Formats: sequence, structure tokens, C-alpha cells
Amino acid sequence: MDAVPHVSFLTDYGLADGFVAACHGVLLRRGVRALDISHLIDPGDVRRGAAVLAQTVRYLPVPVHLAVVDPGVGTSRRGIVLVTPGGMLVGPDNGLLAPAAAVLGGVRAAVALVARPGVPATFHGRDVFAPAAAELATGTAPEALGARVDPAGLVQLPPVLARVRAAEDPAAELEAEVVLVDRFGNVQLAATGDLLADVGLVPGRRAEVQTSTAGAPLRMPVGVTFGSVGPGELVLYVDSAGMAAFAVRDGAAASRLGLAPGDVVTLRAS
Repeated sequence: MDAVPHVSFLTDYGLADGFVAACHGVLLRRGVRALDISHLIDPGDVRRGAAVLAQTVRYLPVPVHLAVVDPGVGTSRRGIVLVTPGGMLVGPDNGLLAPAAAVLGGVRAAVALVARPGVPATFHGRDVFAPAAAELATGTAPEALGARVDPAGLVQLPPVLARVRAAEDPAAELEAEVVLVDRFGNVQLAATGDLLADVGLVPGRRAEVQTSTAGAPLRMPVGVTFGSVGPGELVLYVDSAGMAAFAVRDGAAASRLGLAPGDVVTLRAS
């Protein structure tokens, strides 16, 4: 453990209210500091929260990760601790934690949290998850916080689409779902850089891209970074998470392409 225990912290609470500060206070009163990942996940957007968490945890030194994007708060959904080789995750059992657990080496054990009597139904981040994360960060065993449950019963998010069609055909194409749009307007797809290469989309080639918002296919170069193209031009590249992505140099690809998370695009070499 660190000399001063830390937990990482991700929510959809925003910064306009006191929700994040209240959770920080619960942690600090137990001698634990928070390393904030993001509190600007769109309200209730579990899929985005899961993707941001999973793409961040491998770079964090802290052994406990607290994440709360919880539209089912106060219902029968479980609070959970996931124990992995790379650390522990605390939050709702709604699929939010599962991708990060996979990144950290897979779930070795799962514990369903037991809420104290009288805990309010609508702020489990403050009243259930933050206290549990603080306990774990200061050395409490997960089993002291609840009962072990079968990891096979954990809630999983529906799989995202990323598939190669006609892989042995020179005209092979890749279908991929939009996963994330970042604050710069870059569009991340569910497809890895390896899948791009499988259909011949490597730097120096050109891509033909069909979206549901454009009548005719769009064409753009496959580059390495934003500077691979001129100002205002589109580029297909592999981003810092190893995923296929669209960008516009000095612009926003999401606006240019009319894409949002959940949209599906088709890509092929041209």
C-alpha cells in the first residue's frame, strides 16, 4: 500500500453539485485520498464509464478503484467488490466494472457488499461504495465487507460490434461500432489496430468508410497521428488505447462524420 492510501475515482456526478466533494470527504475522513479519473461521464452512461475506466486503470498505481455510474441505485442491483491480480474494483454490479477487471487480469473473487441499515437509497457512492473503497485501501479484506458470490453471475454489458467480413477476400471489410467520442471530437471504434491491419488498413493506404449518416462512402488516408494529414482533413489511425479511430486535424471528427456512440461504420481499403 502507499504511505498515504489512495483510491482512483470515476463517476457521472459532474462538477456542478457537491456529490464528488461528499465522496472525497468520506474518503479523507478515513485517511484515504482520491485520484480522480473523470466525473464527466454522461449521466447514466454505463458503457462510456466502463470504457473510460478500462482504458485508464492499467496506468494507475493505486490498488483500489472506485467507480459509480449507477442508474439502478436503490434497486435490487448489487454493490460489488471485484478482486483481480492488478487490484480491486468497487461499484455497482451493472457491467461498469467488468471490462476494467479484465484489463487487470480477470476476476479472481467477487464480494457482494452489505449496506448498513438506514443507508439512504439514492447516494450509494457516498454511503456504500466510498466507505467500502476506503476500508479496502486501508487493509480490510474484501470478505469482511460482504459475502462471496460466483463471478460467473456478474452483470456484463452487451458486446460491442467489431468483425471482419470476407476475411479471405481482397475486398474484405470491417464493421465496427463507435465506442467513445472524446472532448476533442475524436471517434474511437470497437475495432483494434490489428483488425484494421487484417483488412489492409495500414499507414500509407486509403480507407473507404461508409456511415449511416452519409449517402456516399467517404475516403480518407490511414495515418499514424493527427499530423499525418493537413489542417481540416480526416484521418483513420490507431489511437493511444490501440483502437481504430477517426480524427480531423484541428477539428472534430464526430461532428464532421455525424457519429455518436452506438453507430456502426463499415471500412475497407480503397
